[in-house]
Amino acid sequence: MEQASPIDQIAERVERLLLRYEELQRTNALLTQQVATLTQERDSFKSRLSAARSRVDALLERIPENATPVTAAVAASPNDSRF
Repeated sequence: MEQASPIDQIAERVERLLLRYEELQRTNALLTQQVATLTQERDSFKSRLSAARSRVDALLERIPENATPVTAAVAASPNDSRF
């Protein structure tokens, strides 16, 4: 088998590096898109959480201060199919 010249070896390595570089660029683009999607999803969840907290706070403000809590044992009957 004939030994490749140093120039041919360098050219082959450069070609492999270029292929690897292109592969990494594609991977980076996909990861960047994933980060953008997840960031948007996170922001949506944060917004929904904030709205839910506001609703819970509004409901809590409507509860009279002298209200007594109802326990699950009193509220559920023995024949209740939920349990």
